[in-house]
Amino acid sequence: MTVPIDASPLAGRRVLLIVGGGIAAVKAPDLIRRLRERGAAVRCVLTQAGHEFTTPLALSSLSEDRVFTDLFDLTDESEMGHIQLSRQADIVLVAPATANLMGRMAAGMAPDLAATLLLATDKPVMLAPAMNVRMWLHPATQRNLALLQGDGVMVVGPNEGNMACGEFGPGRMAEPLEIVAALEAHFGPRPLQGLRALVTSGPTHEPIDPVRYIANRSSGKQGHAIAAALARAGAKTVLVSGPTSQPDPAGVEVRRIETARQMLDACEAALPADIAVCAAAVADWRVATEAGEKLKKEKGGGPPGLAFAENPDILATLSGRAEARPGLVIGFAAETEKVIEHAVAKRQRKGCDWILANDVSPATGTFGGDNNSVTLISAGEPDTWPPLSKQQVAERLVQRIALHLGRT
Repeated sequence: MTVPIDASPLAGRRVLLIVGGGIAAVKAPDLIRRLRERGAAVRCVLTQAGHEFTTPLALSSLSEDRVFTDLFDLTDESEMGHIQLSRQADIVLVAPATANLMGRMAAGMAPDLAATLLLATDKPVMLAPAMNVRMWLHPATQRNLALLQGDGVMVVGPNEGNMACGEFGPGRMAEPLEIVAALEAHFGPRPLQGLRALVTSGPTHEPIDPVRYIANRSSGKQGHAIAAALARAGAKTVLVSGPTSQPDPAGVEVRRIETARQMLDACEAALPADIAVCAAAVADWRVATEAGEKLKKEKGGGPPGLAFAENPDILATLSGRAEARPGLVIGFAAETEKVIEHAVAKRQRKGCDWILANDVSPATGTFGGDNNSVTLISAGEPDTWPPLSKQQVAERLVQRIALHLGRT
């Protein structure tokens, strides 16, 4: 949830905005306007490719400052103007950050003004990637991303959705307000500093044979957003994730698993924790005996008989620990009917402190979508939140956690 404009930690901050070449550059004017509303001063650098999607005049009009475009066009170059420009800001924001620009950053190349500034700056750097889904998922881009994050570069997004090229998937630049929220979180108070958090996310895959498996419909978007929000609030966060295409959240330790039993082992290995949020859609059952070879379809033989075994209950296990129980254990109740009634019963049955109940029936679009409607179930009255993006749900949950723990 975005900090109120009149109380934004961006007030008085200086943002150096590098606008890369991509269709998402058309969002740059709105991003500048949102930053200026919150009291930030914005100076813009427009790459040569960025000229194809927006203009220096548009950026200058909204930022009320000069737009820089050429490394050798700085009037004070005799005083190393590119060095000064890179260090006069409080943060360098690249939006959109293209695959090309990320690759140059990772390689330490400086062929133009934008790349030179990024190499010369001693200030924090935040990227808002935007590119075609295949470019985003390409191993080279993912290697560059991992290298940049290892160097301390912060990343917001990308989101999943339809793209200008007609394809669908991760690669859309985060919306301006999402980028603003990430900047506010960076400059704002970190109420959960010094605490440890554990989050589960995504589905589990329970193998039937080497080819087939049982799974739940979960994209991991909500769990990953919660892990990112906890990390931004200062918590040392471990994310135990089932198979998902979601990018690793910045500043979060990710431990990847496939099965429910692996997820439980990873969760217990991550203890002790002050906060545990079980957002994963864990398969309740698995095949009792996994076939060593692919099960064959025999003519006239009918389907194979499968015996099932119950998977471990991760939420109940964490809630019921006699030792090293997290101080606040939060679960999710994905329901298709009687949502609140079933969630209240689940909280009592599992022994957790809070449950976030949400309707995941097909008509809601919650599974795989970007939005969520939840009700917080605790010992008090149910608290129904308005429909929010999954990032906003995560921010609101972290705000409630901080309030509950007296960390505001």
